[in-house]
Amino acid sequence: MFVRKKRNLPGAISVQVIDKSNGYRVVETIGSASDREEVSRLMELGRRFIARQNKQYSLFPQDQQDDTTTFRFVQTFRNASIGALVPESIFGRLFDEIGFGVIPESLFRDIAITLLAYPTSNLRTVDYVYCYQGKKVLPDRVCRCLDRLNERYSQQAQDVAYQHSRKILNRVNVVFYDMTSLYFEAEDEDDLRKTGCSRDGKFQNPQIMLGLPIGKNSYPIGYSMFEGNTFEGKTLIPVPHCIQKQYNFGKPADVANAAMLSKNNVDAMKRQDPPFIIAARLRNEPKVMQG
Repeated sequence: MFVRKKRNLPGAISVQVIDKSNGYRVVETIGSASDREEVSRLMELGRRFIARQNKQYSLFPQDQQDDTTTFRFVQTFRNASIGALVPESIFGRLFDEIGFGVIPESLFRDIAITLLAYPTSNLRTVDYVYCYQGKKVLPDRVCRCLDRLNERYSQQAQDVAYQHSRKILNRVNVVFYDMTSLYFEAEDEDDLRKTGCSRDGKFQNPQIMLGLPIGKNSYPIGYSMFEGNTFEGKTLIPVPHCIQKQYNFGKPADVANAAMLSKNNVDAMKRQDPPFIIAARLRNEPKVMQG
């Protein structure tokens, strides 16, 4: 079998796997594209398809020398194949050691590794899982898995991550809090996805806001999601203290950036009496303080 590129009338190129053992027969149509990079990706998918059909390479063929077999193996081993080993060996091992395997969703591990290694759309995630894991997964199945993770296992995932961080940190005596935005390649808003102040400059795309309390050395403590048009200053009080109450780790020092600075936040922090540090912009301070 071999991978063939076939030019179509509109200008796109179809990538097919061909079997010529008994005439020419199309075994699998991988896809079509007009972009050179996309065609290369489809060619790699085709080569991986052939490798899976062949099952494995014979280590001790009777009619060939070992070095010839090795050479043939190296010929099929592309850069993308090498790139697949690193995410699996690093992110996969971290996933297992942290303890996320207790969540009973078979695709969770594959999706997590893919999004860490190659942050991309659900459709490209399907391609990655097919290319490197040998699993045919429909995009709808990925979406349903993500829905179940959010609806059933979100809190369990947070608990697993917190317990891992707590084990490393021993105790949580300082919490650094910040927010980020995550945008969607879509135009329509809904109850959660709203247009707002995008950290990525995607002001035309709906987004969500994500509050991230972390401990020393950036170990995660939890997270909270908000509508995309939420003003981050209003989240300083509820998020860290809600997580602090949930896990009962005392009153750590709270550290936040200048975006959280307001009179209401300062007054609220003083009333709750935890030690806290909120950054301020020097140009907004009195000249005596500016020096």
